[in-house]
Amino acid sequence: MSDDLQHFQERIGYHFRDTGLLERALTHPSLLADGSGWHNQRLEFLGDSVLALVLAEQLFKLFPGEREGHLARARSALAKGEHLAAIARELGLHEVLRLSEQEEKAGGRERISSLEDALEAVVAAIYLDSDFQTARRTVLPWYGDVKARTEELLSDDNPKGRLQEHIQRENPDTPIEYDLVHAEGPDHSKTFIMELRIGGRVFGMGRGRSKKDAEENAAREALQKLVKTPAEPVS
Repeated sequence: MSDDLQHFQERIGYHFRDTGLLERALTHPSLLADGSGWHNQRLEFLGDSVLALVLAEQLFKLFPGEREGHLARARSALAKGEHLAAIARELGLHEVLRLSEQEEKAGGRERISSLEDALEAVVAAIYLDSDFQTARRTVLPWYGDVKARTEELLSDDNPKGRLQEHIQRENPDTPIEYDLVHAEGPDHSKTFIMELRIGGRVFGMGRGRSKKDAEENAAREALQKLVKTPAEPVS
């Protein structure tokens, strides 16, 4: 095993008995042009469900007084593509991701969808190599203080609505428009780039696994700009 994979196992807090599972979890579909299927997409499918159960169980314990709607929003925030990609970068996953040369040149190593899929595949690999409780004990520390992180993420929920309220309060007749600039990646794993214009001026650009996620990220960027320069007119 390479030193890079050894170091990665130390960073995620788990050492594999079957290192082939880890190698598969880190293999992007672009590396296997023959269509053999020995890549991370099946593991990603399983890992998505394992992670969902890990988070659901933890949130159920942490927020005993909250209704199911709040718990569902919290889990969605913790499992969102951008957030999983950020965790993947913190763990150094982007450094050991196996890509084709073409995908590498296209920026696949930093692509949100690639990092999200690979992280979920690693979760599945840990689960298959051990058991659910081990996967749970390994994954939760990646989030740090889960309760604090959940509250932080939920406070940033609905950026499009908050932006709409801000514009309605300051300039009620100013239109807000979202336009698709570009979509990159294969059909099964696209990343969308959306542009946000307020009164015809560009105030934000956002990327996401869906148009909705990209629009929300564009709205977050616009809100940051408006908060920093509140006196700047937008119409």
